[in-house]
Amino acid sequence: MRAFWDAGYEATSTQDLCAATGLGRSSIYNTFASKHDLFVKALLHYTAWRNAQFTELMTGEGPVKEKIRTLLWWSVDPEPADPAGCLVINTLVELAPHDQSVAELLRRDTDLRVQVIRSALETARLRGEIGADKDPLALAHFVTATINGLGVAARGGTSRAALESIAKVALDAI
Repeated sequence: MRAFWDAGYEATSTQDLCAATGLGRSSIYNTFASKHDLFVKALLHYTAWRNAQFTELMTGEGPVKEKIRTLLWWSVDPEPADPAGCLVINTLVELAPHDQSVAELLRRDTDLRVQVIRSALETARLRGEIGADKDPLALAHFVTATINGLGVAARGGTSRAALESIAKVALDAI
């Protein structure tokens, strides 16, 4: 997963996969049908891991703005050992335009995230945490797009200060 996350699908060589998995070249191809098959398994692992964290945060206790702030700051201040950006976002840019199976997997992933955020925002609106005039679905799409944009910006080397300013503007929109 980290090999693909770091270099992307195309740039990850068989040797990189051997080093990452500890398997020899023939074992890689005996264990996985193809590089694409291994990539999809890695992507599914990544989305399950990230969505577990994401869903736990968004369905837990606390004000919705703090939850969304945490989501945004995962992009501003990622774990130091993690590659830049997000494997999902990197894959949306690299593979989704010409790989329908990956595009569909990522569409379902995005839909899940939008619905979880929307639900949290709907609850927050009922509690008076956000204005009654706020559209939870539109805000959920906005937050998702902002997180995606932060991932692309981080991958491109945008400074932490710039990422933080983007996140603060987004948080003010909630």
